[in-house]
Amino acid sequence: MNADSASRAARFRQLHASGTFVIANAWDAGSARILEGLGFCAIATSSGAHANTLGRHDGRVRRDEAIAHGRAIVRAVGVPVSADLEKGFGDSPEDAALTVREAAEAGLAGGSIEDGSGDAAKPVFDIVHAAERIAAAAEAARSRTQPFVLTARAENFIAGRPDLDDTILRLQAFERAGAEVLFAPGLPTLEAVRTVCASVSRPVNFMVGIRGKSFTLAELAAAGVRRVSLAASLYRAATTALIAAAREVRENGTFGYLEASLPSAEVARFLREE
Repeated sequence: MNADSASRAARFRQLHASGTFVIANAWDAGSARILEGLGFCAIATSSGAHANTLGRHDGRVRRDEAIAHGRAIVRAVGVPVSADLEKGFGDSPEDAALTVREAAEAGLAGGSIEDGSGDAAKPVFDIVHAAERIAAAAEAARSRTQPFVLTARAENFIAGRPDLDDTILRLQAFERAGAEVLFAPGLPTLEAVRTVCASVSRPVNFMVGIRGKSFTLAELAAAGVRRVSLAASLYRAATTALIAAAREVRENGTFGYLEASLPSAEVARFLREE
């Protein structure tokens, strides 16, 4: 990790120290530069958006592809970048640790490891095993000479297990295991968000991106949230516009979408020459 990456990693850790900030999820270097140009102080990857850009479903990206994707975004921007590292691309604690080491070596300021198993019959890992995986990832993060902010995710609410008590137990176990940030995607109400934030002492990330389960930044800050991520929602918004424009051309033979489109020069101002 070079001095610039170390500085960004330190800034990323500091962002969690007070207040509430939005970490915007990009899907490639160009979208990352646009988001940086719009003033976002940190960028995250999205496993779902990344997979979709490759023509795949979420969960179908390899470790080496995810690390290369993160590295490309790190090189594209000057703000801290955190990676969606899924379940660490393997089930064992060693897999989670290896993924964190490679992410840190790529210059990423942080990354998340989830407890989702990928097994429909048992969609989240047993809590003891899940905590062991986070402990291994945290040890890998601590072994770095530069900061690496590890986020631990409890997937219950997006894995068909809407159990708030178990989710809190998992987040508390992950906190004890060494995670710096805690994250339970899919929390259904502001009351649930408040309960989670009050149950742990580490910063909590909230994921905006689910209809009916996304709240304003002011509401989330008042509930105790320190970081707000956007998941694949910006990518979905861009894809929604793509589909609408393409359908207009295909079905109507008209090009009205051009009237609402940014001119190329406006887009280009967010980019830079290599």
